[in-house]
Amino acid sequence: MYRQNPEFEEPSDETIIWRYVDLTKFISYLEKNALFFVRSDQFPDKYEGKFTEADAKRWEERLKPKTKLNQMEIYDKIRKIVNISSWHINDNESAAMWEICLQSKEGVAIKSTFRRLKESFHPHEEDDIFAGKVQYIDYTRDVIPKGNIFNPFLYKRKSFEHERELRAVILKFASQEETVEKPTLYIDPKWFGIYVKTDLDILINSIVVSPSVPDWFIDLVTSIIKKYGLDKKVEPSELSKEPPY
Repeated sequence: MYRQNPEFEEPSDETIIWRYVDLTKFISYLEKNALFFVRSDQFPDKYEGKFTEADAKRWEERLKPKTKLNQMEIYDKIRKIVNISSWHINDNESAAMWEICLQSKEGVAIKSTFRRLKESFHPHEEDDIFAGKVQYIDYTRDVIPKGNIFNPFLYKRKSFEHERELRAVILKFASQEETVEKPTLYIDPKWFGIYVKTDLDILINSIVVSPSVPDWFIDLVTSIIKKYGLDKKVEPSELSKEPPY
């Protein structure tokens, strides 16, 4: 279930957000009535969940080698239990996001709002889910605030600013006995993340299809979502429209 967290900078409730996915992944959401949250250490960005170079210099100056090593080991383990669903903040459709997020030409974008995202998590009662905007900083100069295990996951390098990312985050342990201080020492390498129960009827405002698909793709997506009990508007991409002359 969604909960507010003071460390997460929330946008306004009516902020428009987008999730760009391949059709196969979208169908998996429908099949499971859930969103997929990726384990943070599975992202291609090597700095995901890591501290900055400025932080590392401070550690060198202030911490004993053993203490520093213990800190690093703890955060490496935390990266394996932090799971993330990434969304793009934008009033409009993004050509760049289609290119970045899709592995094939056949895909859709879920158009939603921050309020809808929060409210859609009501079916998932066993864990807290937090969400907020990612901050983009200079990793050679800036430091990440301490005191909360989520902070390293709320900052990224400035080279990722184009993502305008909002992320929903959930901590998921392998068993109830585990804690943040002592997360599981063994993680199945095939476990790339988790499905989190989501009310898709609340979440989805409308669906936009990829600009590279044929016209009949809209009918296909409309037919698919109806089979799963959803009645949502499926629209062509603004990028596929012909110029007026």
